[in-house]
Amino acid sequence: MNTSYSPTQLGWQAFFQQQLTLTELESSNLGRVIAHHRSNYLIQLQSRQISLATHVSLPSMTVGDWVLLDENYQFIRLLSRKSVISRKAAGSKVAEQLIAANIDSLFIVCSLNQDFNLNRIERYLALANEAQVEPIVVLTKKDLVDGWQQQVQLVQELDPFLTVEAINALEPSSVECLKAWCSTGKTLSFVGSSGVGKSSLVNTLLGCKEQLTGSIREDDAKGRHTTTARSLHFMDNGSVLLDTPGMREIQLADCQQGISKTFAEIEVLESACRFSDCSHQNEPGCAVQQAIESGELEVRRFNNFIKLRSEHQRNNVSLKDKRDKERALAKKYRFVQSDTRRLKKGY
Repeated sequence: MNTSYSPTQLGWQAFFQQQLTLTELESSNLGRVIAHHRSNYLIQLQSRQISLATHVSLPSMTVGDWVLLDENYQFIRLLSRKSVISRKAAGSKVAEQLIAANIDSLFIVCSLNQDFNLNRIERYLALANEAQVEPIVVLTKKDLVDGWQQQVQLVQELDPFLTVEAINALEPSSVECLKAWCSTGKTLSFVGSSGVGKSSLVNTLLGCKEQLTGSIREDDAKGRHTTTARSLHFMDNGSVLLDTPGMREIQLADCQQGISKTFAEIEVLESACRFSDCSHQNEPGCAVQQAIESGELEVRRFNNFIKLRSEHQRNNVSLKDKRDKERALAKKYRFVQSDTRRLKKGY
């Protein structure tokens, strides 16, 4: 690909500039990970793209990361991230999966038809709040739903300061409201379930069909899964769009601050309970149950809070055990290597 980009068009910001020495700026190549495949990373430089083969010596990287390469385009180091969104790997695997790095705003995309789900939106809000990036809830397919204003109100009630936009992702005039976040040097990411219209939205913002899209299934009104890998796309105005595949399972891990901010009013209520270890079931003086009974707190929201917090705690224990085992194994390897070197030197 011969297209040239300025560093700003790739999403370069002062946060990354401050991590480089003058020598590194003059003699090294800066690149951004625009795609991650099983065997390689695709890196966008200012004037070319290169493929960087995956290797055990490389750190764990994801789309949106910035890397420093030498004059021969060999890996030097990964720059510190401004933000990162991750989840526990799907299934029974005990591992963290990186979703996106160095983004400024997160578009949480949910359709207004049968896929509409407040619990799922709260889950994505916890991810955004943990990463300390601005969340914008984008409700798609309003052209297919009557009375969509009520659903917008339900989302707005989650947080009075939350930005909520209802759009038709296929109509350029309808998505115009989102361009306020699409400014030069900014990176925006899209997350949501399969078929909610993320790829259609990316195409409309780009003004071309870079992403494949699918039609709606008639049996359940759900869209078909089309995006299969995370990828970066560049807008003419200098902003960067990061599309992600629809995720059927997005387990939270290492997300305590994100959950606390998303459900801030429940944590305030917890602090008012008579007992510090209140389970919010049948204990006397439970401020949470009192709020539910008075209608101040919705049962659905409280149940989802408990579910996400328990999930976070469970996954954190599993990931900590895995990290402890990896550190112990690495220490063992270093000891064996050191012992082998001593034997070779004869002492």
